[in-house]
Amino acid sequence: MPDTDFDPVFRALRSILVPFGDELTVTTDTPTAYVLDTPYSKRWKKELSFGKAEIGKRYVSFHLFPVYMYPDLLDGVSDELRGRMQGKSCFNFTRVAPTLLEELDELTRAGLARLEREGVLEG
Repeated sequence: MPDTDFDPVFRALRSILVPFGDELTVTTDTPTAYVLDTPYSKRWKKELSFGKAEIGKRYVSFHLFPVYMYPDLLDGVSDELRGRMQGKSCFNFTRVAPTLLEELDELTRAGLARLEREGVLEG
């Protein structure tokens, strides 16, 4: 069972994704994971992953898949947030860091806007 000390971190990261639940598709909503996918995309001929917050053994992960598709979204991201990255689209947190969460929220909004501009969300 994941460490419940991560519950506040998970709730904070989950709260970044929740506002997009009406526009995107909530595929998982449990006490340890919250996952959003895009609706069916004609362009890609499938649903695409958008974002995920999930409690792990050592940290809470926040996956933001638009930054994998469009790495330039990371231009201008602070060194501190970039330091939380593992791989191309995952950010790990062990505590609530308000400034970084604000920056991650802005990045998430930019990711959705980019998908909209690129026509990915056109059903």
